[in-house]
Amino acid sequence: MITELAVPIVVAPMAGGVSAPALVAGAVDAGAFAFLASGYVTAEVVREQIRQTRELTGKPFGVNIFAPSAQSTQDLSGYGDAVRAEAAARYGAEAGVEQWDDDHYAAKVDAVVEARIPVVSFTFALPRAEDVARLKEIGSVVVVTVTTPAEAVAAAERGADVLCVQGSAAGGHRGVFVDDPAYPGGGPLYDLLPALRLTSAEVDLPLIAAGGLTHGADVAAVLAAGAVAAQLGTVFLRCPEAGTAAPQRAALAQGGRETILTRAFTGRPARGLVNRFITDHPNAPSAYPNLHNLTRPVRAAAGKAGDAEGMSLWAGQAYPLARETPVGDLIRDLAGEARTAAITLTRRLGIPD
Repeated sequence: MITELAVPIVVAPMAGGVSAPALVAGAVDAGAFAFLASGYVTAEVVREQIRQTRELTGKPFGVNIFAPSAQSTQDLSGYGDAVRAEAAARYGAEAGVEQWDDDHYAAKVDAVVEARIPVVSFTFALPRAEDVARLKEIGSVVVVTVTTPAEAVAAAERGADVLCVQGSAAGGHRGVFVDDPAYPGGGPLYDLLPALRLTSAEVDLPLIAAGGLTHGADVAAVLAAGAVAAQLGTVFLRCPEAGTAAPQRAALAQGGRETILTRAFTGRPARGLVNRFITDHPNAPSAYPNLHNLTRPVRAAAGKAGDAEGMSLWAGQAYPLARETPVGDLIRDLAGEARTAAITLTRRLGIPD
């Protein structure tokens, strides 16, 4: 399915409400593919989002699931105390509890199996072997996000049908299977083109390219590098159909901020716009989703107050190029730019039209 898209563009799953049913439906109706993001909500909410999306479109779409991360053994009490003090002082709010959970993983797998979702992707770790088998039994395509060739090999051995190769410029969370505290990005950082080349040398699977792509020429570039499709996320954050919070929309439109990899909000490396919270917590421990659960009420309070300095403003390195355009129009614009880039390339290489 993903290998035969009319428009070889995938709208990335963006948790926290961004990947709204209207965004997903608008993208697939325009000939691209898109994922609902199941992260941070219950399985019942996922079922409702699937229902809403199917009311908006009759075309297929996917669902992304966070595979459970390993439990941290670090002492988080000091970080928890600091965040609780900040929450009370700045917003009169209570922080959450720095506890681990599996994000309702099993129930969400049940939900996508029951709904017979045609493409199911997994991020943060390998899906369980029995879940891969269940999905394949109903004809679902299994996609796994990888950041290194070694992860790609492990995903192929687990039975993945397609790999989403995430380059270092990507916005939001890094998809590393194991978050190594010695690395700011949780592990070695690969630019997207080297990651594609190294991965294709190790595994013989279709590859989706993700990370820093915002223009149709970027789509053409990764297709030329061997990908079957390009996954874009940040460029859709300003679409009216996206569930992006107003303070983040304003920060994206204003530009001027650098992006950085941080564990401050969730305990897992993620790329976002630099703000006060990130600057004040440069040495956050590696402990996901413990820190996510700790800071979630604080981020919600900051959003309610319109304070972008206390929110997780996830975005890729090329975020200033995000466009305030309806998703269907944006998909068509990107496709046109990709075709133009391809024509330019063939002419530059002396290939007749």
